[in-house]
Amino acid sequence: MPRAIYVLALGVFAMVTSEFVVAGLMPQMAEGLGVGVARIGYLITAFAVAMSVGGPFLTVALLKIPRKRALMVLFAVFLVGNVLAAVATSYALMTVARVVSGVASQAYFGLALSIAAQLTRPEARGRAVAVTLNGLMLGTLLGLPMATLIGEHLGWRAAFWAITVLTVLAALATVAGVPALAADSGEGGGFREEAQVFRNRRLWPVLVTSTLIIGATFSAFSYLNPILTEVTGFAASSVPLLLVAYGAATVVGNSVVGRLADRFALPVLVTGLALNLLFLTGFALFAHLPVPAVAAMLGIGLVGVTMNPAMTTRVQRAGNARPLVNTVHASFITLGVIVGSSVGGAAIERYGLRAPLWLGAGLAVLGLSTLLPEAVRAAARGGWDAGWRARQG
Repeated sequence: MPRAIYVLALGVFAMVTSEFVVAGLMPQMAEGLGVGVARIGYLITAFAVAMSVGGPFLTVALLKIPRKRALMVLFAVFLVGNVLAAVATSYALMTVARVVSGVASQAYFGLALSIAAQLTRPEARGRAVAVTLNGLMLGTLLGLPMATLIGEHLGWRAAFWAITVLTVLAALATVAGVPALAADSGEGGGFREEAQVFRNRRLWPVLVTSTLIIGATFSAFSYLNPILTEVTGFAASSVPLLLVAYGAATVVGNSVVGRLADRFALPVLVTGLALNLLFLTGFALFAHLPVPAVAAMLGIGLVGVTMNPAMTTRVQRAGNARPLVNTVHASFITLGVIVGSSVGGAAIERYGLRAPLWLGAGLAVLGLSTLLPEAVRAAARGGWDAGWRARQG
């Protein structure tokens, strides 16, 4: 892997840490801003909606700018959002800060994945995506606990200042470690050229599959804390350690999927989603038993969000590896987060804490229904990796 791929992962780590920080500091932020915890929860939704809706528009605005310069623009916008969050004295200003950060974060993901594709050979793109997205997994494993720890001891504003420093370091590393790439360096460059791909009817079902895969996972992940404490019976002090274990599982799963995604993207997705269905169902049935509950939680970590490299590989093959396709794909992924967390919350109010797990299982079934027809066609053509072998030939 080129060194630049690891630098891109550092930027992803900074942005994911900022995305998750509110979830770890909700009581402190509620007190500091003089609002209820529920309204702080809406900041998470605002960030996700800004990512999903605003990210593609910012990407379009940067299409004509050389890739490295576009990254620096995104770092600058993201930095403004975090500084606004650190100094916010009102809920309204904090909302603006989270929207600004969310838009920049989504555009960065799309551009970073496009650069990773440009810097690697086609047969290594899945692994390059996995390395880049290790920033996402490490954000779950290390970034959220780090920001939460800083916020608890030094105040929630200090957590945003820490993320600001991390963002500056990532930007400096980008200046030193990412080569200059022209906006049209083998990748198109204009909105009209990039938008043509969305006329491909085959691309849209592929994007929907990604929404369902992530929606299934986040139906469970969003409510792990209350499920583990109120249903399984773990002490609240044990949950951070369990979440660290979950984060470690995502790092392992992401690395494995990255190795397989280039040649076996479709079978990886079918197998991973089938296993996730098994783990979600098992968690729903045995959430009251500590050992099966933890095993199911770790299983979801291994085969849930870790499908990202295979999902990205599949989308790039159905469309292309340009920034707009990657950013729109990230928006569909974020839509899965919104669906899983919001519908899961509504289901809890009506059916109890196991409801999000059953919701996740249902979304996994829908996801499999979008994959199986393509899997059958691929098998009829001579195997799930036939297309890959043809390209290599």
